[in-house]
Amino acid sequence: MKEDDFPSITGRFACQVQWGDCDPAGIIFYPTYFRWMDAATWAFMDSVGFNPKRMRAEHLSMPLVSADCQFVAPALHGDRCEVRSRIARFGGASFVVAHEVVRDDGTALANGSETRVWARNVDSPGTTIKSQPIPEEIKALFRAK
Repeated sequence: MKEDDFPSITGRFACQVQWGDCDPAGIIFYPTYFRWMDAATWAFMDSVGFNPKRMRAEHLSMPLVSADCQFVAPALHGDRCEVRSRIARFGGASFVVAHEVVRDDGTALANGSETRVWARNVDSPGTTIKSQPIPEEIKALFRAK
């Protein structure tokens, strides 16, 4: 583990390659991985108690500022997959969610990450946001025990 790696729990998000997720050859179209990673992040947050309803009520936001993905192997229509997500790093006001996408036979399909900012709406949801330091209580929710 690198010095800046966070000892994170792992979230698991099940998904399946649908026909609309594929290019004309029946191979997964790359934006699908980004859609899955985004959904996996929100499911991961929900798993520790930060669902959209709570975030709206507390005027919290997690804007995406960077995303990347390395494609390892193709996925085909009908493949059942899982996105395994963890917090790779917590910074002052930003954090990195690392994702590994695997097929149900264990084949690695893609590796990606998202950098997000912990922010709060100035007034109410939909208004200007300002980054905030990530509270230690939040970090503790994701720390592996």
